[in-house]
Amino acid sequence: MLEDFDLQSIQDLEGARQAIAQLLNLIEDLTADLREAQAEIQRLRDEINRLKGEQGKPEIKPSKKPAPPSSADHSSERERHKPRDWKKSSKVDQIHVDREQVARVDPARLPPDAEFKGHEPVTVQDLIIHTDNIRFLKEKYYSPAQAKTYLAELPKGYEGEFGPGIKASVLVWYHGMNTSEPKILEFLQQVGIHISEGQLSNLLIQKQEPFHQEKAALYEAGLRSSPYQQTDDTATRVNGVNQHCHVVCNPLYTAYFTLEKKDRLTVLDVLRNGAPRVYRLNAPAYAWLEPFSLPASIVAKLQALPQDQDLSEAEFTSGLTEQLPHLGTQQRKHILEAAAVAAYHQQTAWPVVDTLVCDDAGQFKGLTEALGLCWVHDGRHYKKLEPVVALHRQQLDTFLGQYWTFYDTLLTYQAQPSNARAAPLSQEFDELFSTVTGYDALDERIAKTKAKKAELLLVLKHPEIPLHNNLAELGARLRVRKRDVSYGPRTPAGKQAWDTFMTLGATAKKLGVSFYQYIYDRVSGTLQMPSLADLITQQAEQRQLGASWQPKAASP
Repeated sequence: MLEDFDLQSIQDLEGARQAIAQLLNLIEDLTADLREAQAEIQRLRDEINRLKGEQGKPEIKPSKKPAPPSSADHSSERERHKPRDWKKSSKVDQIHVDREQVARVDPARLPPDAEFKGHEPVTVQDLIIHTDNIRFLKEKYYSPAQAKTYLAELPKGYEGEFGPGIKASVLVWYHGMNTSEPKILEFLQQVGIHISEGQLSNLLIQKQEPFHQEKAALYEAGLRSSPYQQTDDTATRVNGVNQHCHVVCNPLYTAYFTLEKKDRLTVLDVLRNGAPRVYRLNAPAYAWLEPFSLPASIVAKLQALPQDQDLSEAEFTSGLTEQLPHLGTQQRKHILEAAAVAAYHQQTAWPVVDTLVCDDAGQFKGLTEALGLCWVHDGRHYKKLEPVVALHRQQLDTFLGQYWTFYDTLLTYQAQPSNARAAPLSQEFDELFSTVTGYDALDERIAKTKAKKAELLLVLKHPEIPLHNNLAELGARLRVRKRDVSYGPRTPAGKQAWDTFMTLGATAKKLGVSFYQYIYDRVSGTLQMPSLADLITQQAEQRQLGASWQPKAASP
């Protein structure tokens, strides 16, 4: 009955139209409450069954092709992406030829008048896997005069029981291709390599300090390559304990950091590459605290502490305890964050991020000069609305169409930015997100988007920043895939190895570098390939990811 319902067709007798609109919104509210109650009841039923030793409700997947995404799909990919024409490209020119072999015609097949007309090239790819076990005969000399033995050294990369081929392969299989340790072990044993589980584990995580150093250099170069960085996080487990994997990236690199928390100070630790925390009370710190309206008495006590100088965590926290022994938990948290952020922006030893592109999570706010929010994350909130009234569904679909049309307009602006186009787009944003539909849940969502105007339209000032946080999300997805296969590291060394090699692998791919060749170059001691940090710096100069941040030359 409500499918063809038109609210405007009702004569507004003594507020009838308004009353019916309120009833329709009440239907949506009650339906939403019912969905939540049903989900909670099912969860409790599953828990009761689990406590009884039984199983919960099974997740039965459909046997037929799934229907197109419904409003329950929050990815927003269908609306945002436009189909592209696909054309298969030739790979023959990209294949490295290792050897040539002439395929001859059987003379018995040829007629007497057959003439040789040359060769027709056909490239066939193949791979040969076999052991290359070497018995080194190390020369040994003895000097009676010096009572000393001189022994020849092994070639670089052959330290230990395994050569660079095995060392590079297992690192790439495990960290770059998400192959599990048992499967790597099985493959090596199948081809004739005698290696134990412990030896394989050591190859993957032990004595990797040179790679850890390359990760640090890579990360510093990545932060210097652009004024903006993208970030996200995902859950991970270390020895069965829940932790968080933080991802920081831009188009030239991706870096991973697994830490116990994901609060604001932890995100700041990530941006500082895990350096010891430093605190500073100065004018920016007090400005950072202003929105929290600390009592004047607390501010006066803070001013009794050393001002405009860096303090270690032990020095600052002991000073706080001495001056403000009864400080509340939230107030102490705000003060620590304000002083840590102030110290971060004051220091010059490490690159300071100007702008973060991220989702709307609280821990990312207040760390940088500016914040760019992801339009796709914001769009997912609209997809979570599941109206049952046909009128509301129509209103939601109509507005989502306008939402992604405006998004496409911003993409066009990014391709050809200009001050003349920025002002009309800002006005168009105001008009679009001032829409009032009468569907309360939708109107509330529209108002929330409008409140984030500065963060969503930062692209008008800096066209280089992306409108979405896909790069960071894809980086986090790599950890999720790794977690699905290998569950999680079990030791601090394993955790560090996961972060380091995932960073090197993801960055090598972005830079167009073979991860295997890079790892082999390092473990073999050849060291002929340039560092990833140097490649980031070179490509950053070419791509100019922060052109709009550079001061413009004065007009003559």
